[in-house]
Amino acid sequence: MAVTYTSYLKIDELLQLQKPLSDGPQHDEMLFIVIHQVYELWFKELLHELDYLSAQLDQRDAPRALGTLRRVLTILKVAVAQIDVLETMTPLEFLSFRERLESGSGFQSFQFREFEFALGHKQPSALERYPEGSDARRRLQARFESPTLWDAFLRFLAGRGYAVPAEVLARDVRGPIEPSPALQAVLVDIYRRDVATASVCERLLDVDEGVQEWRYRHVKMVQRTIGMKMGTGGSAGAAYLMTTLNRPLFPDLWEIRSQL
Repeated sequence: MAVTYTSYLKIDELLQLQKPLSDGPQHDEMLFIVIHQVYELWFKELLHELDYLSAQLDQRDAPRALGTLRRVLTILKVAVAQIDVLETMTPLEFLSFRERLESGSGFQSFQFREFEFALGHKQPSALERYPEGSDARRRLQARFESPTLWDAFLRFLAGRGYAVPAEVLARDVRGPIEPSPALQAVLVDIYRRDVATASVCERLLDVDEGVQEWRYRHVKMVQRTIGMKMGTGGSAGAAYLMTTLNRPLFPDLWEIRSQL
């Protein structure tokens, strides 16, 4: 059988995946389902791109790495823009089907947790939200134990001849990314005399800022929709999301702004 647009993209199967649970069903539940399914597809693509980006950095291929970083940034902008669509739904429209979500919550998105882990924001407690032996737990455990994008970047710098501190290169990849004054001195030197490598630094900072923008828009959307109520699935809702704001992924790239 010849490959067609429908068969290649599995359109028939894809369009069967939207199953509203509300009576009627409520009109806005379809939008809610489609938006969140699209988010999961973007998370899948972001993980795909971050793995590719780490490989490019390990190969010291700065031009291709910059191209991949541009793609990641563009996807993040699309993800943020989708919140505009979700915000066309009023609080009462969301409440018309919210009870049907029962314990379901975006807080349970294991792909988003993978995305955070890949970028270096690793919380061991996140693993406990998924059953032992589940595919989600296995994938998160693997990400938890693996080097992050920041670690690939550090290897990239060392491979280009920069004196990245040994203790930074050998850091525990399961722990948080801590600022390093010694590394900051290296980064300042890069910014002052190596435009190509500084461009990679700037695009990484753009990714960091893009994730922070996503978090801000997400919390404002939740506040706009349910205020300070508990989130679906028993999460703390906006109260929890507010604790995630203003947490840089790559603190050294922010710290050097005042040193240049």
